[in-house]
Amino acid sequence: MSANDEIERTCVLSKRILGATTPRSPKNTPDSTVQAIIQKWKEYGTTVNLPRQGRPPKLTGRTRRALIRNAAKRPMVTLDELQRSTAQVGESVHRTTISRALHKVGLYGRVARRKPLLKENHKKSRLQFATSHVGDTANMWKKVLWSDETKMELFGQNAKRYVWWKTNTAHHSEHTIPTVKYGGGSIMLWGCFSSAGTGKLVRVDGKMDGAKYRAILEENLLEFTFQQDNDPKHKARATMEWFKTKHIHVPDLNPIENLWQDLKTAVHKRCPSNVTELEL
Repeated sequence: MSANDEIERTCVLSKRILGATTPRSPKNTPDSTVQAIIQKWKEYGTTVNLPRQGRPPKLTGRTRRALIRNAAKRPMVTLDELQRSTAQVGESVHRTTISRALHKVGLYGRVARRKPLLKENHKKSRLQFATSHVGDTANMWKKVLWSDETKMELFGQNAKRYVWWKTNTAHHSEHTIPTVKYGGGSIMLWGCFSSAGTGKLVRVDGKMDGAKYRAILEENLLEFTFQQDNDPKHKARATMEWFKTKHIHVPDLNPIENLWQDLKTAVHKRCPSNVTELEL
C-alpha cells in the first residue's frame, strides 16, 4: 500500500472514530470502504492489506465482469474470442479459466437449438391464435390432432451421438458416424398425435402432392380439430375445400416437430444400415 493510501485510510479512520460529522475521506471514499477499514482496525489494529491464503485468482474482478458481460450480450461468442479479449488487457489465461468463471454465474456452453425463421407476420398470427385460445379447456385440446410430414435420412446430417474414446482413437470406425452425400437414402413419413397418443405412421411413396395428402387425411382423420403448417400442398385449394366439406379447422401452429426430433433420435440410436432397416 502506498503512503498516500495509508494517509487516506488513517484520515478516514480518525474521522469515524472521533465522531466527525461526515464519514467521508478527502477523496470521497465510499461508505462501504470506510466500514471495512473500521472493522479491520477493530479486529487487527491496522489498516494495511493482510496476507491472503491460497493462490491469487488468475482473473481480476474487472476482467471477470467484462467476460461475463461479453458472453451475456453475445451468446455465440467463442472461448477463443474471449481468451483474446483477456490477452488484450494483459491477462492471458487458459480457456478453462474462462469457462470456470462463466460457469460460476450460470453461463454454460450448449448446442444452439434450431428453430424456424419466423417473419413478423408469422409472429403476429401465432400470438393471435394463442390469445384467442387462452381460455380453452383441457377437454377442448383433447380433440386436437397435430399432423405433419418429415424426411427420415439413413445417415442424418444433424444426428448427434456422444461416444467415449481413448487418445488417438477418435477416427476409429466404432467411434464415428458414417456420412454420405444427400443422406444415403431416405423415406418420407406422415404422422399425427393427440392427447390420446400417437396415430398411424404412414410412409409416403413418391412425391407428396395435394391429392396424395388428402387421401392420407381421408384414411387417418377422425373427429378432431386438425393442426398443420402452411406447406403449399396443405393449403392447396382442393385440400382446403376438402377440409370445409369435413368441417375440419386448420390453424397454423404445430408442435409435432418436437415429436419428429424424438423419433429421429430413437431411430439413429439403432444405427440402421439401409433404407429397409430405417423403415423398420
